[in-house]
Amino acid sequence: MTGYPHVTNAFLFDLDGTLTDTVYQHVLAWKEALDEEGIALSVWRIHRKIGMSGGLFTNMLLRETGLAIDQELLDRLRHRHTQAYKRLASGVVPLPGARDLLDTLTELNIPWAIATSGRMETARPALEKLGVDPERAAVVTRDEVEYAKPDPDLFLAAAARIGVDIASAFVVGDSIWDMIAAKRARALGIGLLSGGYGREELERSGALRVYEDPADMLTHLDEVGGRRGLAQ
Repeated sequence: MTGYPHVTNAFLFDLDGTLTDTVYQHVLAWKEALDEEGIALSVWRIHRKIGMSGGLFTNMLLRETGLAIDQELLDRLRHRHTQAYKRLASGVVPLPGARDLLDTLTELNIPWAIATSGRMETARPALEKLGVDPERAAVVTRDEVEYAKPDPDLFLAAAARIGVDIASAFVVGDSIWDMIAAKRARALGIGLLSGGYGREELERSGALRVYEDPADMLTHLDEVGGRRGLAQ
């Protein structure tokens, strides 16, 4: 016995690039932060790391530059990224179908939560545009777990927050880091192309299904189930 009610499906969503069109704002914010520190790194290299935890992200990027890494530099980069992202946040919009997808799941009484590698200070603008109140909805951010993606902690915490067994949940994300974390958490992965990763990349990383964006996933929701079951 797991102590959880019998739920046939639940959905744990990444935020940036999955529900909100915010991947490239983060890319540009990191680019600005790196430039301000005199660290030259191509935009495409930054994009490939979006979706993992900020600390691991900066460690990997700095390794590619061959620079010495210290906590003071990492803290400065995170602060610069946060400030740059806040300036770009006015352009944040939900991805097509994102609100309708969450509303439909709620109407069908299907549990859902949001688990993001971002901290609340950067996640809040996207949540506001999405119409999700973190005080009322199940939202887990980087602030609340020891390790973020590709570790499974965020999704495990999100499943616990809504009271479901992780094995009955789908993790919905746009990056390979989401799919790796889903696999490590023992959840099934659903990939979305809306964050810039390709279909084959997501499938190789463990995605059971791949859709273009939340609207496409909503259209095919029956492929991944859509009912809440009761224990017999």
